[in-house]
Amino acid sequence: MPPTTAEIIAAAHVVIDIPVAWGEMDALNHVNNVSFFRYLETARVAFIRALGPHVGFDASDRRRGLGFILQHAECRFRRPVNFPDTLRVTSSLVSIGEDRFTLEHQVVSGATDHVAAIGRGTIVTYDYSSHAKVDIPAVVREALARFPIRASE
Repeated sequence: MPPTTAEIIAAAHVVIDIPVAWGEMDALNHVNNVSFFRYLETARVAFIRALGPHVGFDASDRRRGLGFILQHAECRFRRPVNFPDTLRVTSSLVSIGEDRFTLEHQVVSGATDHVAAIGRGTIVTYDYSSHAKVDIPAVVREALARFPIRASE
């Protein structure tokens, strides 16, 4: 039996609420797919912020050009969303590699209590000065280790 939306939300590492804006709807009177990618982006940022203030790379790292870059994003649309609604968007860590980690997101409609979309994003640690990926720094790896890896859907 698939998990309920309450179980999905309870199992997530980070959950944010996003109100649907009227302007996010398209000519077919449902939220445009581009808006879903913005919801996933907002959830990724919330997850990174949840790692702690020291993980966004400190000032010396930023001066050296170290940071995060989105390597891959995908979204599977399951149900339409309409205005008005408030979405609960989850973020869960599903894998960690040498130079990247992957998050899975579920977009749950408050109006219908259904999963409207499932997304994934792979974030690479990146050296902007040399234009190359780098291994995940120890401080980031330690912060990620606080979140148990969840099974992906």
